Amino acid sequence: MLNNKHVRIICGTSNPPLGYAIARKLNVPLCNTEIRRFSDGELFVQINENIRGANVFIIQSTNPPGDNIMELLMLIEASRRASAKNITAVIPYFGYARADRKEMPRVSITAKLVADLLFAAGASRVITMDLHAAQIQGFFSIPVDHLYSSILFNGYLQQIPTNKLVIVSPDVGSIKVARSFAKIMHAGLAIIDKRRPVQNEAEVMHIIGEVEGHDVILRDDMIDTAGTMANAAKALQENGCGKIYACAAHGVLSGKSLERLDNSPIEKVIISDSIDNSGRNLSNKFVVLSCADILAETIDRIETDASVSIMFSD
Repeated sequence: MLNNKHVRIICGTSNPPLGYAIARKLNVPLCNTEIRRFSDGELFVQINENIRGANVFIIQSTNPPGDNIMELLMLIEASRRASAKNITAVIPYFGYARADRKEMPRVSITAKLVADLLFAAGASRVITMDLHAAQIQGFFSIPVDHLYSSILFNGYLQQIPTNKLVIVSPDVGSIKVARSFAKIMHAGLAIIDKRRPVQNEAEVMHIIGEVEGHDVILRDDMIDTAGTMANAAKALQENGCGKIYACAAHGVLSGKSLERLDNSPIEKVIISDSIDNSGRNLSNKFVVLSCADILAETIDRIETDASVSIMFSD
């Protein structure tokens, strides 16, 4: 059990349900924090409790709008000025992670920029889950605990009745996670070879591996516009597969994603609550699993100086 005297949990406005769930599991009340806007849209944050010498954990995903990042930075900076001992940014979904390298001239490596901003604001540690590219951890000058959603999803997916299961990576970037899950499930592995003509649009070219007559699970780190998932599912269906399931840690679900997924041959779409979609009209295709247990246990292990490595299993 955590020492409530030395631990403070602050929740930003990007995902209040997840923040409340984490605090409840840790048996630590959320810190009284005021977050509001001025009439011109600028943010104001104030921590209304004494946090001097405390270990502060700030829970805030950085999905759009960009104000979520600004709010996180302000909460970190306010905690630093309030003399918090340690400040951990708990970022279930780390936004801008796709901008992790310079693929074209004169573009920003924004993942590195965000890492620098978190350090400059005063964060002493970061907890996050399913980074778009694991090497982003190297962008930070502070410790990063990179958790894998496999801990959350594997048990659920193992309960789904399937026939000659194959795990499918929708692109080469997700091969490691798909391969690890295929090993756990004693399943085959296939890869979608795709080309992306423009940003946020995916064109499936061909499938590497045997899927005909097999049920498949598409495994990725996020679903944004759902173009990748919908096109992959269509290609798999055309290649004679059985039932199709999709699983991703982060349900960004922008643009026409809900329509694409609902109209796709995918049976179920399994995501986490790293991004708050509670106010959206998700169809019964969607299964949302909470990552509160994973994050709460990681916070508890950090606070009690226990090993966190068990949480890194992928």
